[in-house]
Amino acid sequence: MEPAAPESSRLDPSDLGHVVETTLAEATRRGASGAEAAAALSQGLSVNVRMGELETVEHTRDRSLIITVYFEQRTGSASTSDYSPASVKDTVQAACRIAEYTEADPCNGLADPDRLAMDFPNLDLFHPWNPSVDDARDMALECEQTAIDHDRRIENSEGASVSSHEGHEVYATTGGFWGEIRKTRHGLSCSVIGRDDSGMQRDYWFSSSRQAAQLDKPDVVGLEAARRTVRRLDARKIDTCKVPVIFEAPVASSLISHFVGAISGGALYRKASFLLDQVGQRVFPDFVQIYEQPLLKCAMGSAAYDSEGVTTSADNVVTNGVLQRYLLGSYSARRLGLETTGNAGGIHNLTAESGDQDLANLIGGLEKGLLVTELIGFGVNMVTGDYSRGAAGFWIENGQIQYPVEEVTVAGNLKEIFSGLCAIGKDVDTRRNIRCGSILIDGLTVAGD
Repeated sequence: MEPAAPESSRLDPSDLGHVVETTLAEATRRGASGAEAAAALSQGLSVNVRMGELETVEHTRDRSLIITVYFEQRTGSASTSDYSPASVKDTVQAACRIAEYTEADPCNGLADPDRLAMDFPNLDLFHPWNPSVDDARDMALECEQTAIDHDRRIENSEGASVSSHEGHEVYATTGGFWGEIRKTRHGLSCSVIGRDDSGMQRDYWFSSSRQAAQLDKPDVVGLEAARRTVRRLDARKIDTCKVPVIFEAPVASSLISHFVGAISGGALYRKASFLLDQVGQRVFPDFVQIYEQPLLKCAMGSAAYDSEGVTTSADNVVTNGVLQRYLLGSYSARRLGLETTGNAGGIHNLTAESGDQDLANLIGGLEKGLLVTELIGFGVNMVTGDYSRGAAGFWIENGQIQYPVEEVTVAGNLKEIFSGLCAIGKDVDTRRNIRCGSILIDGLTVAGD
């Protein structure tokens, strides 16, 4: 399932290093005290079908160059998709001109040299696939048809899609860092619509991996999309109540993402976070362990260095419920008087350690409660922690799912939600950069009729 692509279709990254070298040399020639440049090439194929017909075929081939220059404490950035010598010079000149008009900031500058990555382990991120359009179409058609055939109530489709993308990036600085990354990402998805006397419902499923061979089979994805759609039919509204709420694994990661946002440098130095000054304080119950695993092989968030070239390492973020550190790049760390944590550009396989219960066990332990399988909107105030989002899912009584629920709002405060976390299931979703199982929260307001 992973044949080598013909040479004519492969990316040609040979000029990336030369482009970066030329860019940095031009910045130095123009008097910059420091500079960083990132040149990237990417290509991909996306094939979409709907109701048994080929709908769209999209080939992409993109390139970019981003240059940031420093004139002591002033900085400017510019970008281009043209690698010609004239365009590179113009782009560097544009960045230098921008720097002339920016305010001096003592926190500006390249990452400290002693924090730069020196070792570059093979993280197994590059697995080119190169399916033909016909092969991708056939996979998508099988996926969609499996979903439609599953139940007569599946009467329409939003389509199925097969995608394959690969990229190559070179990042370097005048401070001596040089790094190259090659990675791939492949995907298969399906979304269908069901109808009964109560109306229509839709749901979807997808599989994503660095390796095409590790994708779920088309019939597996289609069947899960259909199953999730059919189970939502005949949904009801419920009265407003305060009950335990289970966030199914695919949506539970959104709770962790709010936590990530609250402990990220930008929110902290702007004092726009509900978790200010919380390092060393208990944020979750004592069984909660959250950590980064940047060097996992073949994982979605793996990287040997962050977007500034700072080395990454496996490290605890929450230990026994206590916040151990923030997530900082060099600039935000300087603003806060701290050290970078290697998180410029984001997190790396942030993992909420799971317990020994699967989703069925979590459901079985509730006398009454709500299982949330979809969240709608973004009613989250990151300054106060107030949380209110539309939701759909299933009502639970006596440890069993009773019926589907729609048009409800789940509300609370994130500080209380985090402290009220009762369990993290072992049904870990590894398709994203946040790796988390289903989460049980003890007591949220569910607003219905």
